[in-house]
Amino acid sequence: MAAATTTPDVLLVMEEERRADVYPAHVLEEIGRLGRWRAPALTRDALLRDPGVLEGVDVLLTGWGAPVLDAALLSRAPRLNAVLVAAGSVRHLTPPEFWARGIPIVSAAAANAVPVAEFSLAQILLGLKQVHRLAREVTATRRFPHDPRVSGGYGSRVGLLGLGEIGRLVARHLRPFGVEVLACDPVVDPSAAGDLGVRLVGIDELFASCDVVSVHAPLLPATEGLVGGRLMRLLPEGATLVNTARGAVLDEPEVIGALRDRPDLTAVLDVTWPEPPAPDSPLFTLPNVLLTPHLAGAMGRERARLGELVRDELRRLVHGEPLRHAVAPAQASTRA
Repeated sequence: MAAATTTPDVLLVMEEERRADVYPAHVLEEIGRLGRWRAPALTRDALLRDPGVLEGVDVLLTGWGAPVLDAALLSRAPRLNAVLVAAGSVRHLTPPEFWARGIPIVSAAAANAVPVAEFSLAQILLGLKQVHRLAREVTATRRFPHDPRVSGGYGSRVGLLGLGEIGRLVARHLRPFGVEVLACDPVVDPSAAGDLGVRLVGIDELFASCDVVSVHAPLLPATEGLVGGRLMRLLPEGATLVNTARGAVLDEPEVIGALRDRPDLTAVLDVTWPEPPAPDSPLFTLPNVLLTPHLAGAMGRERARLGELVRDELRRLVHGEPLRHAVAPAQASTRA
């Protein structure tokens, strides 16, 4: 259980560009009733110019553009007893010296997972109807095909590469659609997958048997370049690959080669590596690639969910209740 703090001194540090979306006025007002603002909101650079402002801070609120919580910064924050991050991964913020302090850190990954899962669901359903392939064929031929061969939804197989927070949410979203959901994730227990109605399989079976494969794997040394030409060529005719995870999980040159060889395939890429692609990248010209500019995560009003999660965790902290979204060191190292 988190230690109760009657009225903590709080400080918000994050980039200005998305601050008003993540922490809208109603969230800031409610935070102000739970704690005392130590200073006006700062950017990371402003904090590094004047780290002394941390001297009296009990709870650090942050989000995109968060400061790295290294030894130098922590030495200026003797009272710090919680960090609440209105963003997903905290891996880059938390060097070993942070974990050595035993300070709880909260991630809003659960809130950011909602729009990513929704976007993925939309693309999966479109992929099952082969909407993108048929649309480009109709445009190219200026005619409608008679009774086009598509798998459709009912009874089709959808593959999830990764069954973490987002993958699990996608699996739940797919339940009403009468599809069989397969997943490949080496760290997930088969019984836990079974509770979601998901069957665990190897990666080759996932690609060879699924009409749509949706990528939700974190970027780790073991997953970098995981999806290459060999796996892409295993996909059934007319299949769709959706990537909303990290661009570098795909071996991009190999995937491009496979997409050139297999014009029946479609790749929906919300993330790339590098991001954005180089101006001369074939991803811009391949007709069977749909590029979106990292839209799947929280955008616009959706970002308020992240700040609301932080507000709710602050309320629990103040009332001495357990934090629901605290991240353990092992979790931090395996999240994207």
